[in-house]
Amino acid sequence: MKANPKIKADPKADAAPVAASGKGKLFIMIGAAVLVLALGGGAGWYFMHKGADDSAAADPAKKEHASDKKTKKKNDAKPEYIAVEPFTVNLQPEHGDQYLQVAFTLQVNSPEQVELIKANMAKVRSRVLLLLSGKKASEISTVEGKQQLAGEILAAVNAPFEEHGDEQEVADVLFTSFIIQ
Repeated sequence: MKANPKIKADPKADAAPVAASGKGKLFIMIGAAVLVLALGGGAGWYFMHKGADDSAAADPAKKEHASDKKTKKKNDAKPEYIAVEPFTVNLQPEHGDQYLQVAFTLQVNSPEQVELIKANMAKVRSRVLLLLSGKKASEISTVEGKQQLAGEILAAVNAPFEEHGDEQEVADVLFTSFIIQ
C-alpha cells in the first residue's frame, strides 16, 4: 500500500505517543526499583531484629546477672592441676600389715584456688593422710572403691581451711599412682 501524499504527517502527533510511552516506562522502572529497594531494606531490618528478639526470648541466659557471669567465667576457665606428693600409709590390718602408696593430682578451675591450696598444703596432706590410714585394702582395691576414695579425698580437700571460711573449689581428684602391698 502506498502512502497518501496528500496527508501530511504531523510530527508532533507521531512523537507524542512515543514520548509518553518512554516516560511512562521510565517512571514504572524507577517505581519498581524503589519498591524493590524498600522491600529489601524492610525485609533485612525485620529479619535482623526478629533474630535478636527470638534469641533473647528463647535464651533467658542472655539477661544474666553479675553473679551468673562470675560463675560462667569460672566454668569457662581452663583447668589447672596441682600435683600432690605421694603418700605411703599403713592400712587397717586385715591379713597382716599392708601399705598403700598413692599419688594424685587435684584439678582446680582458677589460679586463685591453686595459690590457696598450695598455701595450705600441710592441711591438705594431713586430711588425706588421716583419711587413707583409716582404710582397709579390701575397701580400696576395686575400681568402685578407688572412685569412692577419690570422692572422699575431694570432700576432705574442699572443706574450708578456716573456721567459717569458704570451701575450696577442687573439681576432681586424679590418681597418678596407686599401689597396695
